[in-house]
Parts: sequence; structure tokens; C-alpha cells
Amino acid sequence: MYPTGFSVLGVLLARAAGQPLEQFLRERIFDPLGMKDTGFSVPASKRDRLAGSYALNAETGALDVYDDAGASQWHDPPAFPDAEGGLISTVDDYVAFGQMMLNKGQYGNERIVSRASVELMTTGQITPEQRVGAEFFLETNRDWGFGVSIITQRDDVASAPGRFGWDGGFGTSWYADPREDLTAILMTQVLGFPSRIDRDFWTLVYGALAG
Repeated sequence: MYPTGFSVLGVLLARAAGQPLEQFLRERIFDPLGMKDTGFSVPASKRDRLAGSYALNAETGALDVYDDAGASQWHDPPAFPDAEGGLISTVDDYVAFGQMMLNKGQYGNERIVSRASVELMTTGQITPEQRVGAEFFLETNRDWGFGVSIITQRDDVASAPGRFGWDGGFGTSWYADPREDLTAILMTQVLGFPSRIDRDFWTLVYGALAG
């Protein structure tokens, strides 16, 4: 039920915590990680740093404006903060989250998530029956945990078994690799990586590793 499960989870979190979803995320995750620029909208004082985004026009091959930074959909808080998506952030903030996941829930002196929870999140959960008809989401070398994609076998330089993370539809690619003690992120302004720059990015990341 991709991605409905995340939307339901957000509602359950808000009700269990007795507070709006964004407030819960800010108190439990964003503030402890120093993610001061992450939220469901961008305040007026920070909009000069907001970048527009683009989408490939399939007919012309050109990039069309998808979200104009001057009149962005993220200028105002959403009517329904959805855990399925909609957060806007920065590279620094996202890397802090990635480092916490790499450290199995620890960030500096702060315990954000339990070690057992991170281990469960990064363990494959897909059954053989669920793979049937889901090839678009489940490449032969991937599995899915709770909220992250997991590499299960190496079929190119960057496909390191155990690497986990997320490719976002708005042109972001974040992964952490416990074996290499590595976390990295690519942020673009183009939806869906039509140039597949994400593949080049991860090839260069792993190609730069020594030893």
C-alpha cells in the first residue's frame, strides 16, 4: 500500500503523542539533531534560500518549472501534514539524520532512536509473495525495511550489501553504509533523476574510497 502506510502512521503518531505531527517530529527528532531548517513549510525569513524545482517535459525534453521558489507550495503550512512526504530540508539537516541512522540511533550524546529499532528498520521485510508484481519497487538487488531501501547484493561498484537509505521523488538520494562507516546525500532540483545523475554520484562516492 505504497505510500498509504506512512500517511496512516503519521496520524497514529500524532494521536498517540497528543500533539500535531510536526511538533512531535520537531521535539523528538529535528531539535535533538539540530535540524533547524526542516519542516513542512518555509518561514518568510528563510525563503531567500529556497530553491525552485523542475520536472522533465516528456514531449519536449526540456525542464519545466514544477515549484517556483517565489510562489512555492512550501510557503504556507499544509492543511494536513502528511508523514508520507512533504518535508523540506537542507543538506546539513539531512546528513545529520543520516549520521544518526548510521550510528544506530545515536547522535553525539543524544539517543534519538533505540539501537534495536534502527536494526529492525534496516532489516529486509519483504516476503517472496510480496515481490510478485512489484518489480518497479523491488529490483533484484534490493529489499525494503521500515522506511528505507536496503541493498542485498553487489552488482556494481556502488551496490554495497547492507547499504540503506532512500531515493526521494523530488531529486534526493541518501544512503548510509555501516561497513564503510559512510553516509552521503545528493540533492538536486529535478524530480526523478531523469539524467540518472544519482547513479554517477554513488559510483564516484564508492570509487573514492581508499583501501
